[in-house]
Amino acid sequence: MPPRAKAVNLPRAVKEWLDRALVDGNFSGYRALQEELSARGFDISKSALQRYGQSFERRLDALKLASEQARVMVQAAPDEEGAVNEALTRLVQEKLFGALMELEVDPAKLNLASAAKAVAELGKATVVQKKWAAEVRRALDDAADNVEKEARAQGMDEDQVMFWREKVLGVR
Repeated sequence: MPPRAKAVNLPRAVKEWLDRALVDGNFSGYRALQEELSARGFDISKSALQRYGQSFERRLDALKLASEQARVMVQAAPDEEGAVNEALTRLVQEKLFGALMELEVDPAKLNLASAAKAVAELGKATVVQKKWAAEVRRALDDAADNVEKEARAQGMDEDQVMFWREKVLGVR
């Protein structure tokens, strides 16, 4: 297995600076980045920086594409039942696992407790979201029942009652 890229092994603050500089510079200006890193005491070649930048840009583009597709999907198919959120949670869990594998995470450096906590938080978020969706559904059903009852009491015919229940409140 080839050695890990030097850019990946930079201290956290320096790597965050490098990532921000790559994005801000539209993934160009590698010579200037090399010089700045050298001034900070890090010896990384321009070609190594470019390889790191290209990999980072591909991941960023994939994330932007996935985000845009998710936004379009939600707009095209609103989800009151939480199925999209559940699918997204599962996708995030899968991608997190895949990212850990792809990044060749050193098991000695992996904070298993933090990773487990992140997965647990995703699970908790799913439970809370499902509970909230059920509460909203019950409240909407109750409101629809009340509208139906009041509409009938006002002498509305079946079509009018169903208009208010289905078209206005969206409850069948």
